[in-house]
Amino acid sequence: MAKKDNKITFGPLPGSGGNGGGGGGRLFASDIDWWTVGIYVLMVLFGWLNIYAAVFNEDYPGIFNLSQRYGMQMLWIGISFLMAVSILLIDGKYWHMLAYPFYAGMIGVMLFVLLFGREVNGARSWLVIGSVQIQPAEFMKFVTALALARYMSAYNFNLHTRKAVYNIGLLIGFPVLLILAQNDTGSAMVFGAFFLMLYREGFGAGIYVVALMMVFLFIISFLLEPLPILFIVFGVCLTAQGVANRNGRDTVRYLALVLLLGVTVFCLLTVCGVEVGFYRALIAGAALSAPWVVRYAMRHHLPNLWKFVALFAGAIVFTGLVDYVFDNILQIHQQKRILDLLGIENDPHGWSYNVIQSKIAIGSGGFVGKGFLGGTQTRFSFVPEQSTDFIFCTVGEEWGFLGSLGVVALFVVLILRLMRMGERQKEPFGRIYCYSVAAIFFVHFAINIAMTIGLFPVVGIPLPFFSYGGSSLIAFTLLLFVAVRLDASQYDEAARKLL
Repeated sequence: MAKKDNKITFGPLPGSGGNGGGGGGRLFASDIDWWTVGIYVLMVLFGWLNIYAAVFNEDYPGIFNLSQRYGMQMLWIGISFLMAVSILLIDGKYWHMLAYPFYAGMIGVMLFVLLFGREVNGARSWLVIGSVQIQPAEFMKFVTALALARYMSAYNFNLHTRKAVYNIGLLIGFPVLLILAQNDTGSAMVFGAFFLMLYREGFGAGIYVVALMMVFLFIISFLLEPLPILFIVFGVCLTAQGVANRNGRDTVRYLALVLLLGVTVFCLLTVCGVEVGFYRALIAGAALSAPWVVRYAMRHHLPNLWKFVALFAGAIVFTGLVDYVFDNILQIHQQKRILDLLGIENDPHGWSYNVIQSKIAIGSGGFVGKGFLGGTQTRFSFVPEQSTDFIFCTVGEEWGFLGSLGVVALFVVLILRLMRMGERQKEPFGRIYCYSVAAIFFVHFAINIAMTIGLFPVVGIPLPFFSYGGSSLIAFTLLLFVAVRLDASQYDEAARKLL
């Protein structure tokens, strides 16, 4: 390390080869986003403080006692800090070079874990090396972000081709399938974060509309009878079609045709002695009207019309499959958590216990909290997994509304800074990677906190830098500091030569 003209510089690693590949052969301290580094350090240390409070043991108060979780977490923090410094010293171009090898290697590790891993809490997702347990799925997010960034930054890449969509689907979908095979639904859900990055890169909005509509239909399928659902789907699809084509007459004509055909089918079958509900008759009317709609759309140059008819038909089929998926694909704990979230079932001593105790703990903190080590819900272990997935309960109880708001603010600022890093990248590799990291942090942060306050089903998703665990802490450190290193490389070479 040398000091020149009041600016600290870090020399390149052996063989870094100068500044090729957008990495920068020499790192200047002034190039580093120290605000982001400061936020990271603050979150990690505050997270450890809450882990200490959540599992505090008066017989073993030492912070370096490895028999306690806070002692182990301090060890992981030390390793993470060393790793962060090491990442800053590595030429940024190597992350582009190693993206595919890292991805292929982690796929191999995931396959190994699926076959020979240890099962914890029903998920075979842990690799045991001596006394250390590692969850490779946490690192799979990191290497997938690198692989996507490399593939999408290729010179001839075009997101709007079938080949690109197919390959992106494979890069994201293969790890998701392996994680689902390990029975780790929570980790698999996080990979949906990459679709937020794809939207930034220009992916069509249609798939996001369809995804939101599927979630909406899944929820109302439990709350409403089929006929009201049908009319809701009618209204949504036809309104969207009218807006897209800027012609309300097509909507009125189609609705009238479906109603006419539905009534006709209902009357004919009733006369013939066949019992059929009006709901099924309307579905039959929609099916019979489909050929006319396609022909009408082609004649009047309305390409969006038949697309919305297809969307309507798919929505009806989807609502019909909800019961089958719920009863035959989801596991019993997933079913109970969904029913509990929707208020259909309430089991305060069973499946609802975690969320109820979590909300009690957070609510009992009031405005300023009960103080460090003053949380009764936390100290007496009323909240299960209070040092891991439910660590936010400790924040809410001991630090109150102000502390919780502070944690939320830290995450918001961190995500915004990652997005800013992405926007000032000169190469698409860095932009895509930074946005992927921002999306991953957002999904973890949003789902974890929503889960603890009863706005999302309970899933195994840690709160970054707060939840106990070496795998998650190291993986999140990797994700963040590679982005910081790529961001530090975005300064003009001419300015460097002046120093």
